[in-house]
Amino acid sequence: MSDVIHWPLPYVEALAPRALTDIDLIVLHCTELPDLASAREYGERVLYASGAGNSGHYYIDRDGRSYGFVPDARVAHHVRGHNEHSIGIELVNRGRWPHWLDSRHQDMAEAYSEAQIDALRTLLLDLHAHLPNLRAIAGHEDLDRERVPASDDAQLSVWRKRDPGPRFPWDWALHDLPLQRLHPATTQD
Repeated sequence: MSDVIHWPLPYVEALAPRALTDIDLIVLHCTELPDLASAREYGERVLYASGAGNSGHYYIDRDGRSYGFVPDARVAHHVRGHNEHSIGIELVNRGRWPHWLDSRHQDMAEAYSEAQIDALRTLLLDLHAHLPNLRAIAGHEDLDRERVPASDDAQLSVWRKRDPGPRFPWDWALHDLPLQRLHPATTQD
């Protein structure tokens, strides 16, 4: 993966190792932060007793530059219940930032750039070529279907995760790629 800039997180050695044959799923995310620098800062936060935090494996900035934060042979914390067998790819996008759980701010209006989707397609092809059991892809929103109380009104609920969101061009991103889309999202309020 020659186009990926390797920028490992400081705690990468604290993440559990795994065999590349364990990986069968890609999970797409959006950072829901304003820029790559904010995403990096968030990813460097230590949140667990192991000395690790939450992060995807790869980050793709709006200009198409791709960064490797966590090696494929390490388990990153990016999606509940699927970390051990998946690769997390984060696309820099504001999403619902900074009002993630406010019921009045659930629109995800920022479109993904052509450069981002082109870089994502290249990365997906590279990953498929070197991960022998990679077969499927899902959005974070497809796997984490929990609703939580809205931050502005606890009597309302919102989706905990909506990424990569309704503006993500699944058909374009996956056109002619050998990955099966899992659990297509249903209409979300």
